[in-house]
Amino acid sequence: MIRLLFLSFFWTNLYAPPAHLIDWKASRKLTWDDFKGKVVPNSSNAALSSTSIHFSYGYGDKGFTYSISCQFDKNRSWVRVRNNYILAHEQAHFDIAELHARKLKKAISKYRYNENTVSDDLNNIYEDIMNQHHDAQSKYDKETDHSRNPDQQAFWLKKIREELAGSQEFGNYKQVP
Repeated sequence: MIRLLFLSFFWTNLYAPPAHLIDWKASRKLTWDDFKGKVVPNSSNAALSSTSIHFSYGYGDKGFTYSISCQFDKNRSWVRVRNNYILAHEQAHFDIAELHARKLKKAISKYRYNENTVSDDLNNIYEDIMNQHHDAQSKYDKETDHSRNPDQQAFWLKKIREELAGSQEFGNYKQVP
């Protein structure tokens, strides 16, 4: 018997995501054309990136399979101020999400399958990584003052580049048998 649990808001086709979603790829950087959402009037942000990490899995007597995706939602992302500096800040939000998708892959790859506890175990791993992800996004905005601190912005961009380079072995996480 196979049991399935989806820890995402919707199922995404692994081969062709809906047009409003962009899968993270090193070769595909965000452009201002990707920001299709309506500006939030009361927000003081120059732009907002909506990113998500989706995780689904299935398991049975012989083990488990899972799928992870890291995506940018064009329809929920918006821009008020367009310049390369702000765009780099928003790209870094997407990159931070990718780092945490890789951390999820790393944590799951260390998991020892237990059919009796697999659902709780995987849910706990996912929740832990998502908490780390949200903390990192908040820390990034706080320390860079939402990109207004150029020194901290440069520090974070370098740090994110280095972490992406150092975690490439966990970047292939789409679907794992």
